[in-house]
Order: sequence, then structure tokens, then C-alpha cells
Amino acid sequence: MSTQGMFRRKPIEDVSDEGEGGLTRTLGLFQLTAIGVGGIIGAGIFALAGAVANETAGPAVVLSFLIAGVASAAAALSYAEFAGMIPKAGSAYTYGYVVLGEMVAWFIGWDLLLEYTAIVSVVAIGISGYFSFLVGELGLDLPAWMLGAPGTGDGHVVDLFALLLCLFIAFLLNMGIRAAARFETVVVAIKVAVVLLVIGVGVFYVNTDNYTPFFPFGVGGAITGAATVFFAVFGYDAMSTAAEESRDARRHLPKAILWSLAISMVLYVLATLVLTGMQNYQDIDPESGFSTAFLSVGLAGLADVIAVGAIVGILTVMFTFMLGVTRVWYAMSRDGLLPSWFAHLHPVRRVPARVTWIAGVASAVIAGFLPIREAAELTNIGILLAFVVVCIAVIVLRYTRPEAPRAFRLPAMPVVPVIGVIFSLWLITFLSPVTWLRFGVWFLIGLIIYLAYSRRHSALSRG
Repeated sequence: MSTQGMFRRKPIEDVSDEGEGGLTRTLGLFQLTAIGVGGIIGAGIFALAGAVANETAGPAVVLSFLIAGVASAAAALSYAEFAGMIPKAGSAYTYGYVVLGEMVAWFIGWDLLLEYTAIVSVVAIGISGYFSFLVGELGLDLPAWMLGAPGTGDGHVVDLFALLLCLFIAFLLNMGIRAAARFETVVVAIKVAVVLLVIGVGVFYVNTDNYTPFFPFGVGGAITGAATVFFAVFGYDAMSTAAEESRDARRHLPKAILWSLAISMVLYVLATLVLTGMQNYQDIDPESGFSTAFLSVGLAGLADVIAVGAIVGILTVMFTFMLGVTRVWYAMSRDGLLPSWFAHLHPVRRVPARVTWIAGVASAVIAGFLPIREAAELTNIGILLAFVVVCIAVIVLRYTRPEAPRAFRLPAMPVVPVIGVIFSLWLITFLSPVTWLRFGVWFLIGLIIYLAYSRRHSALSRG
């Protein structure tokens, strides 16, 4: 097959309709926004904020979130325009297929399979840190072998709680999107209430002396922190993979993307200011920062409430990103780039049950046997590249198909998407060589699969 075939594009007319497909359309604007907030707010506040403040940025962790938020906002506007045009499962993968061609779409989809799965694992490890804190507060003595991945503590063999959480989310998603979304909405409400409680009470215990020095690791530390926390500010892109399960994707998805990011960024900024104001950055616990911060000021009861809220609330992040990986996988399989066996839907619940269980087991293995920072480093580079692709694609499509109907048009074209490209590429340069090495290996595996299987079995190749 010629290389020209690798750049064949799906006609936008074939993917921009909202006709009935295999998935069930049940999600409204409120539920989509809840899924978006559920994907953004979670480990970033309850786990990574403490780790980045303690090890990378100090009090400047608030700037880390703001820098990441600027890049994310530029990409969010690009996603919103696409979501109003192409209400189909697959998110960046599908957008890339329409505008930039099959090979670009393949690699974005292939990257997202790894990134989303790793995010589920990172979040599970973060929840497990609060679970260990809560168990210690209750005076329970669990065996050391089950409390962490190898190398994270004496006698640690597996993070059993994190492993089981991944399998639980896979089970939940297999119950059907209607029941799963109902659970997600309730838990998101609990999570936001806990974050507001943290901010509302914690502000009275802020000591401004803790903000000095503001850049203990230099300005570079804040930027490096932004690259680390970046995955905590883009849950909306995983939410957009549920386009085919939205009742009115054209109108609702753009609104849900923008609302979820705006709500989440306000909460992130306020929460990180409270955390670094309550404790000196050197004393912040990297795994259960807010609980230990409240414990340090004598609010042991509230610390326990926060730990329980974190455990319950961060489940929504796992839900959103496991939903994302399964829908991208489903879309790629339906397009023939992966075996159609993976696109099989449960005959009653109409969900891709096979890929959901595979994703659940894979994330469980990562969560059980890798430390949180190593798992987190798997997540960022592919997402940043997906943002680059979406931002470039929205510019290309605006000028090649200006007449195509758009439910939402991002402002200041092409300035906003160009900002998204520049920020994303800039953050990529701060990722570690190990991250690049792992990405390179995954990229090579994907190239082999594409050349050996996908390009010949593509639905476009078969006509």
C-alpha cells in the first residue's frame, strides 16, 4: 500500500451526523458537565498537589496549575468547536482522522490508550494513599505487603487497594452508561462539597509565612510542576469521548467542556493556596496532603472526613478516564484499525464490555506495581501531543471547510489554538528523558501494529 493511503481522511459528512449507532444516547448537559468536573477535579487536588508542592514547586504549585490551565483552556476551546461539529466517540482520535488523516489519528488514538489507562492507575494510587492514612487513623494494622508498590516502603509488594479500585470502576462501567452516569453525578456532588469544605475551613488556618520562599525550587520548578500536574486539568477531553452517548451532543458538549474546566480551575487555585498556606511545603505529605495538613492544626476529625471524601471523590476521575479509554478503543476498532472483536457491545447494556475489562485489568496492574510518580510520568506526553493535534486540526478545518456548520466557534482564530500548540510543546520539553524513552517504545510498538495490521484492515481501506 502506498504511503498516500496512510493519510486518507474520513469525510466530515460521514461523522458529523447524530444518527443512531450502537451506543445509547442518555447523557444530558448536567451529566456531561459532572463527568467533566469528575475527570478534572480529583487526584490533582487530593494527591498530586501535595506531591508537587513538596518535591517540585513549593508554594508556587498554584502557578503550576495556572500555567497548565492556560494551555488547557486554549485546547478546551478547540475541543469545544470540534465537539459541536463531530458528535462521535473518539475525541482527538476522531477529530484527527477527519482533518489530518489516518496515520495521525492512529498515533493519537494509540497514545490515548496508554495515557488514559495510566491516569486511571495514578488516581487509584492517590486514593490508596488516603486509604492508608485513614486506616492508620483508625488504628488498624494491615499487612505491609498490601499497602504499596515495590520500592515504596518496607515490605511493600503490591498496592492492593489501588488494584481493586481499578477493577471496581471497570465493573461499574459495564453496568451501563445510564446507571454509571447516575453514580458519577452523585459522587461528583460529594467531591465538590468536600473541596469547598477544605477551602472554607482551611482558609482560617493559613499562615502567610508559609508562602515564603514562594519559589524554593526556582521558577523552573513551577514550570516542571505544570508539566507534572497537566493531566489534572484536562478531564474534559476524556468526557468528549462520550459524544455518542449524549442526547444532544452538538449543543451540550461544547458547553460541558467549558463549564467543567472553568469550575475546576477556580477550585484548584483556591485549594492549593489553602494547602501551601496551612503547612510549610517541606512538611506537606506527598500522598495525603490535605488530611495531614488539617491534622497538623488539630482538626483530626475533619482530616478523617477529607480522607473519606478524597477516597469517594477521586473515584470520579477514574470513571471519566476509563470511560475515555474504552470509547477511544471502541472507535478505533469500529474503524478497523484494531480488530473488530474489541468493538463488540454487550447485547443488553450496549457498552463495549470486552475493552472495558481489558482496560480495567491493565490499569490495575500499573496501579498495583508502580509508584505514583512513575505512573504519572506515563500520562502527560501523549495528552500534550493530542492537544497539539486538536489545536492544529481546528485551524486547518476552519480554513479548508469554513462552510461546515459549527455549534460553537472558538474566538480569536488562529491565536487561541496557536497558544495551545505553543504551551503544549513547551510543557513537553520539561518532561524527563525516561518519559520520552517510554513514549518512544510505545510509539514504536504502535508503528509496527499500524504497518502490520491497521492500514490494511482500515474501514477506509476496505472501501
